[in-house]
Amino acid sequence: MDTTTQEDLNAVIRQHSEWLAQQLHVQRENLFPPDANKAMRKFTSGEAAGLLGVNDSYLRKLHLDGKGPQPEMTAGNRRLYSAENIQELRILLEKTARKPGDYLPGRRDGDHLQIIGVMNFKGGSGKTTTSAHLAQWLALQGYRVLGIDLDPQASFTALHGVQPEFDLPSGGTLYDAIRYEDPAPITDVIRKTYIPNLDLIPGNLELMEFEHETPRALAQGHAGLFFFRVREALEAVDGDYDVVVIDCPPQLGFLTMSALSAATGVLVTIHPEMLDVMSMSQFLRMTADLMDVIADSGADMSHDWMRYVLTRYEPADAPQTRIVAFLRTMYGDDVLNAPMLKSTAISDAGLTKQTLYEVERGAFTRSTYDRAMESLNALNEEVAGLIQKTWGRDHE
Repeated sequence: MDTTTQEDLNAVIRQHSEWLAQQLHVQRENLFPPDANKAMRKFTSGEAAGLLGVNDSYLRKLHLDGKGPQPEMTAGNRRLYSAENIQELRILLEKTARKPGDYLPGRRDGDHLQIIGVMNFKGGSGKTTTSAHLAQWLALQGYRVLGIDLDPQASFTALHGVQPEFDLPSGGTLYDAIRYEDPAPITDVIRKTYIPNLDLIPGNLELMEFEHETPRALAQGHAGLFFFRVREALEAVDGDYDVVVIDCPPQLGFLTMSALSAATGVLVTIHPEMLDVMSMSQFLRMTADLMDVIADSGADMSHDWMRYVLTRYEPADAPQTRIVAFLRTMYGDDVLNAPMLKSTAISDAGLTKQTLYEVERGAFTRSTYDRAMESLNALNEEVAGLIQKTWGRDHE
């Protein structure tokens, strides 16, 4: 019979936590030597041309004419472009574009900041995978993006090369900027990533302090309108970004409600399995009830758009296909046309804490990689279309 005392169990759990954190740190150093920092891979000329929306032959001509950044040349005389090169080319091409925004599609005068909350309170719905790929794709397309990890489990943070146990020993999350006592400027917790145009506010377990402190502050009459705290913090950097992508925690707590109050657009991730759909039904009901309470307090809970994202979808799975048809019948255009397909390429990339945009095509069979990439790009392009429509540029 196991006679482990409570004190012994606490010691075991703490020891296991420290062992695991140490091994994850070692793994990171092995994956990203010599300084344990991630770096974005180089893109082939064909990939760079695809990101820019031009022909490869045009990029070759720019290179031969000595215009723009000079790519790296391989031993086989192939051109490789860094993400920084691609951004420099965007700036160059925008100067001679047929119309504004062809290569730099971000905000113009009068456009409001797009804040996209990615949410669902069921774990495994593809929330972090959706958030990370969307944030990186938008940045590679020339949008100025801020990714915020509001999930204390911090998977979005880990995907971007930050290990909370080692890299955030004394704060550094959004909690610092939204806490009730002595909040820090949000600029103090924003860090650059290895991808141009993408900044990060990481997460860790410290975010749970907001969930614990808000009820006490409300009871003492000090919390005020707690659901405005994320929005008010973001106001300080409104002019620095085009899009904010928030990976919300898998629960309807104070963090999620504050993010929902700040959001201009909402993506609800759905894995098309019956138990997940049943869970989403409860999520939507609870969300509506809480939004009513917040609206009664004087908050404007309107959003530019809300859409459902089908994730980890297997078209050959008959039950999933029936559920997808059911959801499309119920919600119509509120379900994005492009699903995120279930793919070993996406899941295998995650094993090394990477998104598919960071992995070389040669790491997978061509058909597996291309199928997954087409799925992700179609989904992200559809979201970008919603952003552009909100800015009144859907017919340009």
